[in-house]
Amino acid sequence: MTTPSERAERGRAARKHVPRSSHGRWIPSSQRPDPIDVLERQAVDRLPDLAPLRYGRMAASPFAFLRGAAAVMAADLAAQSHTGLTVQLCGDAHLLNFGVYASPERTLLFDVNDFDETLPGPFEWDVKRLAASITVAALQNGGSRAKARRAALVAVESYRTTMRRLADLGELTVWYERIAADDLVPLVRRDERARFENRLARARRRTSLHALAKLTETDGTGVRHFVDDPPLLERTTDIDRVTLGKIFNDYRSSLSEERRVLLDRYHFLEAARKVVGVGSVGTRCFVLLLEGRDDGDPLLLQIKEAGRSVLEPYLEPSAYAHQGRRVVYGQRLTQAASDIFLGWMTGPEQRHFYWRQLRDMKGSAEVETMSPAMLRDYARLCGRALARAHARSGDRIAIAAYLGGSDVFDRAVADFSLAYANQNADDYAALGGAIAAGVVVAAPGA
Repeated sequence: MTTPSERAERGRAARKHVPRSSHGRWIPSSQRPDPIDVLERQAVDRLPDLAPLRYGRMAASPFAFLRGAAAVMAADLAAQSHTGLTVQLCGDAHLLNFGVYASPERTLLFDVNDFDETLPGPFEWDVKRLAASITVAALQNGGSRAKARRAALVAVESYRTTMRRLADLGELTVWYERIAADDLVPLVRRDERARFENRLARARRRTSLHALAKLTETDGTGVRHFVDDPPLLERTTDIDRVTLGKIFNDYRSSLSEERRVLLDRYHFLEAARKVVGVGSVGTRCFVLLLEGRDDGDPLLLQIKEAGRSVLEPYLEPSAYAHQGRRVVYGQRLTQAASDIFLGWMTGPEQRHFYWRQLRDMKGSAEVETMSPAMLRDYARLCGRALARAHARSGDRIAIAAYLGGSDVFDRAVADFSLAYANQNADDYAALGGAIAAGVVVAAPGA
């Protein structure tokens, strides 16, 4: 077993191969793939009728494009030298993939909350994606380049200082570390506090009962159905009872024994296809309506297709052949607490899926309306949450030693974020050009 000193030396040694200041460079490779080609290759295995919706959503703004272009940025990050200091990456650590949700004890936590692209890889890839998303959002909100860089710098500084703090703590202390949403209120500026508390209150109301009222209706016979709103929400009868039974048994077996008991107390009512997110549009996603003791005791589960991570072409393959299990493992490893119904299964056509509750007090920030000061506060919080997640899965002592006590790494990544925001703007313009030329079709008003 290596000592803390040896682990720290490993981190400092990584500086010789990848100096901290080198993270500030972004020069596109001469072999850089065309971003539209990357997106089109992703679309091959997706539902073709939803491709225009995906492009329509990505075309809404530079930040929306960045959200949907995780595969594009993965290729860009892989073209750079990396530290080799491995963590369980989120894989898509942009601003809106952080948020609040309820722990099994019903405490509202703030954490990373999207793991579709999770895979072990160099820690700085997540940090750079987060920083780039902050800069793109700040510029889109009308901020100057200096203020956008400052917001990214704050996030990276928060990541570094949190990692250094956690490096000095014991294993169980780090494992139990969590960010309770209520503890954040005093950290928010007074003029923004009421708005922040309102967001938390809205998240607490986002339960299955809230979703039931929004997504379903009762017909003349008193039977509850999903509200058809194609293509965003469409009732499906594609899954017969035999197939449904197999799917449930497969998913059920991925849960712990006590949670199987809880799941068995619900019975299935109806399923619907649902469109979610930006980058995920076109993947197969369903919601199931289940009922417990009576019609006032609903459970809404989301079944989302899990394909191969966009990082996989550039890293070691996942230890899990089942992509749903890959997602679940990454989430359980890095989140402070995870959904009690988180599980996986194999569906029709041998496609891989993972399951979770559709809404369990989940909430995300309204980045587009944030003031520069609020964006900096939120960026700082995201940097802290990302460091906590990485510290659970990677060598926090080595990473902390690599980062060091100075702001060299912070300034470098902030510089990268500005340069990459320019690249993202060019790629966003390329999508607009492809739409105008008819190369790809985008659904208007998506």
